[in-house]
Amino acid sequence: MAAADPSRTALIAPGGEEWTAGRLHAACNRLVGGLRAAGLGPGDAFAVVLPNGPELIACALAGAQAGFYMVPVNHHLTGPEVGWIVADSGAKALIAHERFAEVAREAADAAGLPAGHRYAVGRAAGYRPYEALSAGQPEAPPADRELGWIMNYTSGTTGRPRGIRRPLTGRPPEESDLGGFLRFFGIGPFDDHVHLVCSPLYHTAVLQFAGASLHLGHPLVLLDGWAPEEMLRLIEAHRCTHTHMVPTQFHRLLALPEEVRRRYDVSSMRHAVHGAAPCPQHVKRAMIDWWGTCVTEYYAASEGGGTIATAEEWLKRPGTVGRAWPISELAVFDDAGDRLPPGEVGTVYLRMRTAGFAYHRDAEKTRSNRIGDFFTVGDLGYLDADGYLYLRDRKIDMIISGGVNIYPAEIEAALLTHPAVADVAVFGVPDEDWGEQVKAVVEPAPGHAPGPELAEAILTHGARTLARYKRPRTVEFVAHMPRDPNGKLYKRRLREPYGSGRERPV
Repeated sequence: MAAADPSRTALIAPGGEEWTAGRLHAACNRLVGGLRAAGLGPGDAFAVVLPNGPELIACALAGAQAGFYMVPVNHHLTGPEVGWIVADSGAKALIAHERFAEVAREAADAAGLPAGHRYAVGRAAGYRPYEALSAGQPEAPPADRELGWIMNYTSGTTGRPRGIRRPLTGRPPEESDLGGFLRFFGIGPFDDHVHLVCSPLYHTAVLQFAGASLHLGHPLVLLDGWAPEEMLRLIEAHRCTHTHMVPTQFHRLLALPEEVRRRYDVSSMRHAVHGAAPCPQHVKRAMIDWWGTCVTEYYAASEGGGTIATAEEWLKRPGTVGRAWPISELAVFDDAGDRLPPGEVGTVYLRMRTAGFAYHRDAEKTRSNRIGDFFTVGDLGYLDADGYLYLRDRKIDMIISGGVNIYPAEIEAALLTHPAVADVAVFGVPDEDWGEQVKAVVEPAPGHAPGPELAEAILTHGARTLARYKRPRTVEFVAHMPRDPNGKLYKRRLREPYGSGRERPV
């Protein structure tokens, strides 16, 4: 598409700079030449520690047409955490932004990456300039084009992150339908579509939605650092039509004063696709009331997916995350590996009819997470008679108290309806009599002081809708919940000080 219309706008960078398709295509092609000159060949990896910006998009496009694995790294991680990913992936080059230079340098040192293979966007001591990678390289498409992949690393919420590596096909990119999965959501190659990137691009789904949109000819509007009112401003200013979101963003948009929410026109939005974390029903209903039936939910993982639930389907079946994609199949198995009938809760498994995957350098994890061709990421749920999936929680987060299974997501949704609760996490802590008891950790909303009185008010609120055995015994407060910018909660960080009442699955 870039060759057909090089003058069209391909992306709008944070700050408003516009990039044409021709400029982005040339930058991508030069980058391929630079990485090849640095010694990378098909099947090799390079890592990036970059904010949302044209450079990250160019890196993804370069890898996709040169047979490279691009490894996008969460720039909120520490140096040792980044170093693990760089070393484990076998990255032969590291591209970092000056904003994250110290963390990236520590990581590169730990991984033993040669100094000549470190590049910085901006000024950073010990790095070669990012521009040096592309200097003197041709702007024309490279020879021997071969489809590469993004190699995302799992979030590490339950342990060491693992790379999700898909086999290379050896075919050129144009033989793959790189934007096709958006059609599952009703998004096609229409001229007036504009995709808003409002979460970090190192996240699997965010980069996948952005890349697919770009391949369908949709301009990208990049937001570097999410703020609720700024998102509304960008939707109105650029008439954005679709975006990928997480429930935390819904919750914080809804917390804006009514006069602020009414100030912006969001009527251009046709597909507000959300996933990555459970969405409390009252939050979902409020977003549908505000934005209409453009609110679409999905269930998937970095390993693959998935399901889709339109707003109309969800309103008929509140709580569902939808039915399987046309290229996917769902199943629910018990711990013995037997397939369960509709209505029975078990571990959710998925099977895709596209390229498979393996956990990089971890054959045991690859094997243990499978039953035949099906894989799981450890979520619990059930299917109804019509094939709609309902999630209960992650197996690792399930609380077992007195032999009864308790699902924290249900309790969290109930407590979030209290106006003083900005965010909440519920988990089990050891109990001599019951094995585990229910604990809630709350991030208070602005204007609400943490303390015994607020804790009692929150417990009383929960008692109105929760059965006695589900109610938290205690409430503690934190200034900020340990979530990554994509909304994923690092619950193990909250749980660790209390130990564990039982051996938890990994």
